[in-house]
Amino acid sequence: MAAAERREIVVGIDPGRDWRLPLAWASDEAHRRGTGLRLVVTVPPPHQKRQVNGTPRTTALHQAGSEALAAGTDWARERHPGSAVATDLIEGFPVPAIGRLSKQARMLVLGSRHLSRTAEHFSAGSTVVPVTAQAHCPVVVVGNPEHITQQPPYLVVGIDGSESSKAALALAFEEADLRGAALRAIAVWQPPVFLLHDEEVALQAQRRMLSEATAGWSQKYPDVLLSHEIPIGHPVEELAEAAEHALAVVVGRRGRGGYSGMRLGSVVHGLLHRAFCPVITVPAE
Repeated sequence: MAAAERREIVVGIDPGRDWRLPLAWASDEAHRRGTGLRLVVTVPPPHQKRQVNGTPRTTALHQAGSEALAAGTDWARERHPGSAVATDLIEGFPVPAIGRLSKQARMLVLGSRHLSRTAEHFSAGSTVVPVTAQAHCPVVVVGNPEHITQQPPYLVVGIDGSESSKAALALAFEEADLRGAALRAIAVWQPPVFLLHDEEVALQAQRRMLSEATAGWSQKYPDVLLSHEIPIGHPVEELAEAAEHALAVVVGRRGRGGYSGMRLGSVVHGLLHRAFCPVITVPAE
């Protein structure tokens, strides 16, 4: 097993919210991959420099964090007996603290409240977008459970020919193979305001790009049923609709943005709000 495969699945636990959904996803993923699981709680530092760790508020936050980690560890071990579970209680602001962990993690898993963009902007506790923008590893945002009623189960991967979408395709094939699921590779064509060429010519270019991107992967993963799709419309809406009954939707993300996550990209940002299945974002290699 490669060193990268032995790295842990890291899941952020928020003591103030129900953490079972992201923990279930992370626990199942660690079990499938035969790797360790690490539960992390971050405790914000005191608001003022003159405050110390012994203040009632800080003590209460540490206590709540420790209790959540203990409960989460028991819950994960009950779900998968014998699983290797580690915990971290980190003092610091959530975004940079979790971002640092992503340098060594196999995957980073976060829960989501499906905030609107306005609510997200004004929410002091919103970490999903900035962590996703900064992370060095794939980030899984679990706001809804996986849809396992669809037969055969499937994943969706968005392809646009970029290096990050190639990395997303690699992970999507790996996930589909681990789960015994089909894979729908989707290249959405969004017509420009002024179409300079024939529409069929543009669609042929999309088909060629999709074929080139997926070439060779079916030989590596012969058990994964692959389909190519080229819907016409807005990428966020088309991918979200295709993933309505999916185990997850996988997309690439370009670069790492600042704290605000403004460089995250409109498609990734949109799917985090629009998709009602787990969203997996993958940085370029």
